[in-house]
Amino acid sequence: MQSTIYKINGRSSGNKVTLPKHVFGVEPNPHAVYLAVKAYNANSRQGTASTKTRSMVRGGGRKPWRQKGRGVARAGTIRSPLWVGGGRVFGPQPRDYSVKLPKKVKTLARLSVYAEKAKNDQITVVEDFKLENGKTREIFSILKSLGIEKEKTLLLLSEHDPVVLRAGRNIPNLEIRVASTESTYDLLNCKRLVIQKSAIDTISGAFKR
Repeated sequence: MQSTIYKINGRSSGNKVTLPKHVFGVEPNPHAVYLAVKAYNANSRQGTASTKTRSMVRGGGRKPWRQKGRGVARAGTIRSPLWVGGGRVFGPQPRDYSVKLPKKVKTLARLSVYAEKAKNDQITVVEDFKLENGKTREIFSILKSLGIEKEKTLLLLSEHDPVVLRAGRNIPNLEIRVASTESTYDLLNCKRLVIQKSAIDTISGAFKR
């Protein structure tokens, strides 16, 4: 499987790169993708929601009125869940929502999304580039030249580049990650996957068995 390498001006460089088959040619597994995204969302939850039960609310230690003779319903405490200011029945308590997935399942999920992107022609390979000033307009002009400035895009860099990261952080439709650190959610949550040429080798090496 080969892909055309584009220059940052949007034109073809005349060269092609071979996408490794063990990454972009696997059989997609939708269930593994579902499990990975489900775990990602669960692990993003803080789990700090907290309510007070009847026993936690201050006050209510005295029976508000006698059991019989007043012609009203019985009451043992003013902190009953039936009363305003009372405790909460089955309210949320702090808990850990994190989910652990087997390493093979997480790997299969990422490979599945890579393969699906390649199958649907949603991958663009660009030459390695550096930005001079780290201005938003510099990286936006690259996206515009490629004709994807309006698409939700994930850019995979070959290595950490703070200048590129700074330039792209103000573009709402753009996410930037270093190759092999992206999650299944990151890959799935974009319409166009842009990969620097040297990042192909990084991705390939990350999935070698």
